[in-house]
Amino acid sequence: MNSLLSRWKKPGPKVNVQHLEVTIYTRSRCCCCHKAVDLLRDYQERYGFALETVDVDSDLSLVEKYDTTVPVVSVGGKVRFKGVVNPVLFERLLLAESRGR
Repeated sequence: MNSLLSRWKKPGPKVNVQHLEVTIYTRSRCCCCHKAVDLLRDYQERYGFALETVDVDSDLSLVEKYDTTVPVVSVGGKVRFKGVVNPVLFERLLLAESRGR
């Protein structure tokens, strides 16, 4: 039990992703999109990366590309999540991006 408590007290790894650009493609009446935006904003406050929200209905080419797969999350220009943003995988992605810098 001590090892579990000692791991809990230790600060997590230093994550520096202020250089990172995250884009989320959404629709205005999509509850999954709203949840994903809220989640990403929480992470943005914690880690300081740039977050851009794009409404796919504003551009016909985006509607064709992401029609029923929203929310779509692009990290550093590469699509990483479609439909649902997994917070555990997103944290791992942020950690990997900070190590690669």
